[in-house]
Amino acid sequence: MKKKELVSLGLIALALGFLLAFTYRTANRVERTVPYDRAHELTLELKALAKERADLEAQARDLRAKLAKAKQGYSEAQLALEAEVKEAAALAGAVPLEGPGVRVVVDNPPGTAGGTIFAVRDEDLLKIVNELRAAGAEAISINGQRLVSTSEIRTAGSFINVNLQRITPPYEILAIGDSAALKAALEVKGGIVETLRDWGVRIQVEARQQVKVPALSKPLRFDYARAVETGGKS
Repeated sequence: MKKKELVSLGLIALALGFLLAFTYRTANRVERTVPYDRAHELTLELKALAKERADLEAQARDLRAKLAKAKQGYSEAQLALEAEVKEAAALAGAVPLEGPGVRVVVDNPPGTAGGTIFAVRDEDLLKIVNELRAAGAEAISINGQRLVSTSEIRTAGSFINVNLQRITPPYEILAIGDSAALKAALEVKGGIVETLRDWGVRIQVEARQQVKVPALSKPLRFDYARAVETGGKS
């Protein structure tokens, strides 16, 4: 019995040895498998994150492009609006202007009183201004008074008023435009300059590369006129 018991114990020990060896190998194989699966999962997550990042960068680039385009459109619109404001201010006489043009000096004949028939009258200055405008003058002033659409040139007693301001001879008329065309328009044969000279009026016409026309001394006011709204209900 003891021999059989020893054999049985040996067989049991051998079986346990095989079982322990199998268990060790299985555990070792599991230990090697787990890190591989985890690395694979991390690789997949990294690829997904890289794709998401690339998509976000593409969206950011698209948004930056749209923003730049919007800013460009805003800048262009702002420049166009500023140009319109400047043009409107120039037409309204709100700002001084400079450029090529002519300087015209008109004075009464020597020893002539302002009330005589030979003195320079408002209509004479008005004819000179009309000739300059017809020749393309873009801005005109008389004795520092800027002429705009509402300006008047009229006699007030023995004086001439421009923009309700009294002016006296000699009368200096400054006009901005094509200097050669403006000078030629005034000095045309049989024109206003020749006529005034025939009456003894002293008048000089000079073409200049630079003429400065001042701004209107008082801003324009509209007490009754209102802008017409477009696109509204009739």
